[in-house]
Amino acid sequence: MTYQVLITGANRGIGLEFTEQYAQDGWNVLACCRDPKKASVLQVLASKHANIRILQLDVANFAQIDALALQLKDEKIDVLINNAGVYPESSLKNANTEDWLDAFKINSIAPLKMATAFTPHIANGELKKIATLSSKMGSMSDNTSGGSYIYRSTKTAVNMVMKSLSIDVKPAGIAVATLHPGWVLTDMGGSNALIGTKTSVTGLRQVIENLNLSNTGKFIAYDGKEIAW
Repeated sequence: MTYQVLITGANRGIGLEFTEQYAQDGWNVLACCRDPKKASVLQVLASKHANIRILQLDVANFAQIDALALQLKDEKIDVLINNAGVYPESSLKNANTEDWLDAFKINSIAPLKMATAFTPHIANGELKKIATLSSKMGSMSDNTSGGSYIYRSTKTAVNMVMKSLSIDVKPAGIAVATLHPGWVLTDMGGSNALIGTKTSVTGLRQVIENLNLSNTGKFIAYDGKEIAW
């Protein structure tokens, strides 16, 4: 059986690595990004793998999400990976309100919008899984350094959103995981990060593979360890 995964923010970093690994393993990959014409690395990857389809999607544009869900209405999706996100810099003296609102829309609200728009597709799939990339920086228990007000708060919010979602879609047989990818060498993670995208995504895929209705609603790191909220 060939499974199908839909990935947001698939043009770089963790999203690109997810796309490559799933494609190499024979999955059909719906790789979403804001501007496919500028996604040169993703385009090259898709030219090597016929099972990758590149789709235009800006997750901050909810009308686009609805339009894509309609476009794919006859498709089954086994796994939805909410990967797209932003990290606006912020501090005690500098937390721009507009940046904060944009970040909430992309990091906290869009994952729920994606989940609700694609619930019928996921319910018709074989695996029925939703995975959303969060961060340990959204854990209140783990916050010992302060700062990063915008990013931290938007990830704390999406953690709660996904916890509620896990309860609400369980009757439909859909399992939900909130994931911490580690501190990863990406544009967002920066050059001081501790692990590469391959290590992160290999671990995250194992967590997704192990996801089921008995462990739905957990906050789990790429190494399989559960994280305190």
